[in-house]
Amino acid sequence: MVSFCVAPAFLIYSFALSELARPAWFGAFLFVICGALRLARFNIHTGTVDRRFFVGLPTPAAAGVVASAVMLLQGAEASRWVFVTIAIATYVVALLMVSTFRYWSFKEFDFARRRPLWTLLVMVLSVMIVATRHELFLFVLFSGYAASGPIRRLIVGRTPALLPADQAVREHP
Repeated sequence: MVSFCVAPAFLIYSFALSELARPAWFGAFLFVICGALRLARFNIHTGTVDRRFFVGLPTPAAAGVVASAVMLLQGAEASRWVFVTIAIATYVVALLMVSTFRYWSFKEFDFARRRPLWTLLVMVLSVMIVATRHELFLFVLFSGYAASGPIRRLIVGRTPALLPADQAVREHP
């Protein structure tokens, strides 16, 4: 709770939200509350949802969005509109944690399987970005993962989570 909810909220508040009025301060508070609700929901729903997906943005990913945004903007001259954008993004990330968007969990990812050529190209490009601009890479990585839930919902649509009994019937008819 402290590492993935309170610390990122304090970080983003001290970096950008303290420059704005009370609604921005509420954004940091909302981040902590939504993170606590997300952790509570994760603890309650273990074993009742599809293992391939998380329901709602995981708190480590939300903390990664906040920390990488601070790393990306560290030392840059920030205007008021940048602070307002950060405040709005804090609200969005907090609400994504308690949303019903499904995020890929990578628990059943097969690393030994052969991959197509474009995967190698993406990996090489990623290594090049990490070597030159690690703060940009982290921001793109975490923000892309945060956006993947709503994008998946737009593409795939709303799919109900399988209960373990339903999944067993599907696998062994």
